[in-house]
Amino acid sequence: MKQSEMDHRYRSIVIAFVLTYASCLCMCSRLKAAEPMGIAVELRSQDRHSSDSPYLPKIDKQTWKAQETAIIVCDMWDSHHCYRAVQRATEMAPRMNRLMNVLRDQGVTVIHAPSGCMDAYQNHPSRQRSISEPKVDELPDDITKWCYSIAEEAAQQYPIDQTDGGEDDTEGEHEAWRNTLLMQGRNPDAPWTKQMDLLQIDPQSDWISDRGDEIWSILENRSIKNVMLVGVHTNMCVLGRPFGLRQLAKNGMNVVLVRDLTDTMYNPAAKPYVSHFTGTDLIVSYIERTVCPTISSDQILGGSPHRFRNDDRPTIAMMIGESEYNTAVSLPAYALENLGKQYRVVYVLESLDAADGFVGLEQLEQAELLIVSVRRKLLPIKQLELVRQFIELGKPVIGIRTASHAFCLRNPESAKQESKAEFAQWPEFDSQVFGGHYTNHHGNNLASLVSFVGEPGQEKGQSTNPMTSSLLQGVDRQPFQQGGSLYKVRPLADGTQVLAVGRANGVEEEPVAWTYQRSDGGWSFYTSLGHEKDFLSAPFVQMLTNVINQRCEPRIPASH
Repeated sequence: MKQSEMDHRYRSIVIAFVLTYASCLCMCSRLKAAEPMGIAVELRSQDRHSSDSPYLPKIDKQTWKAQETAIIVCDMWDSHHCYRAVQRATEMAPRMNRLMNVLRDQGVTVIHAPSGCMDAYQNHPSRQRSISEPKVDELPDDITKWCYSIAEEAAQQYPIDQTDGGEDDTEGEHEAWRNTLLMQGRNPDAPWTKQMDLLQIDPQSDWISDRGDEIWSILENRSIKNVMLVGVHTNMCVLGRPFGLRQLAKNGMNVVLVRDLTDTMYNPAAKPYVSHFTGTDLIVSYIERTVCPTISSDQILGGSPHRFRNDDRPTIAMMIGESEYNTAVSLPAYALENLGKQYRVVYVLESLDAADGFVGLEQLEQAELLIVSVRRKLLPIKQLELVRQFIELGKPVIGIRTASHAFCLRNPESAKQESKAEFAQWPEFDSQVFGGHYTNHHGNNLASLVSFVGEPGQEKGQSTNPMTSSLLQGVDRQPFQQGGSLYKVRPLADGTQVLAVGRANGVEEEPVAWTYQRSDGGWSFYTSLGHEKDFLSAPFVQMLTNVINQRCEPRIPASH
């Protein structure tokens, strides 16, 4: 072969190789571009630094592969013996169905688990697929049984009394519903026959089962690592079924509750005597502490989390971040006892990892009132901006004790250094939001007595406002001992109105509770009370409750 022919053939081979390699690169690029982005979720749980410290939220941002993810729909039956339970399940079903559709399209495994209703699906392809699925060789112990508790729950008090079955119907509603079920030919005590039709079952890809061993085998055989659980009822079936949160969590599955697509069986006539919806909030918090994290459907669907239309509780946000007076314990206890029937209380707390600032500030958008109990914290700039935005809207703010020095450090130089790390301070928070002038406090060994003013605004130099007369309604006017030290807060700004003062031997009396009409048109209340002992004082509790009721105008449904 001539040299020229050899050179030509060599060049042809090289060109072919280059073209093939380029084609492969292009194909790989397209395949990579076609890969799903993954399911981005924020898992919320609660933990504490030690056994005697308060629970704090922890956010774990994860991205799940669709092929390693499943969603289980628990007991979304076509009927129920509780009328209101049926109404709530029917209301959230469309959003639940949308969530399933979005996840299914991404390749997530969808499992329908309407317990006790398998006869209705005897010939359904999704049921046949579940029956035919090979059982894994090593099933977890007791995976076919209910799970009533796991080890992590031993040290935690269960938050609600559900021994009456949890029905929250009125007598009239329940009797009328029972008659309706009888007319439909259903057993009024267990009227479910299948899953409600509002939830679509894809016969080509979905699964139907209510057995723990079947569902576990489906998950294991498909290499599922992450499971979302939706449905009812959170405090019963969702927690306890053989495929429920407890079984999946204790056997190592990365399981989460979708907290806005569930409901409890809780009767407000039972302890702790709060709204039905507050009962659900309490169960969700309990699960985050003891069983597994939670997520919300808006993380996948966008928009806002689902909220039941009858849940018209005004929203109060409690922002708590101080360790000196333990308000992370005393304020939630106060709220449960005094606000649980009428209000939706959401918490903005320091993250378990302090570097993340506070968790839950996005809830300010829906809040009607902000209660601040924070001490010398610098916030990430974006987080502090959310607080500023709430206040600039003219919404009411209540400050508890250390709120007068909530967002600034004692040492200006330290604050300056911290601010460089994308954290911000607000040293004027006290004067701008509360009309206060905190400079320090008297000694802890100096006992002070709290006295309420005879008529609001009687103190020299303070303006009067007839609206605040109701703030002391029902308050025992007898002096009581303050739990903590007396704060030095004088002089107060114009527009303040003192409700109570603290007096101690050898020092000038100081205001300990007042209202303030802010320059932005909003209204604030501040009290330098807030020690744990103060929350045991009936006059203080009554005054604080009066303030909240005046600003939020509670709406109390008939039996929620």
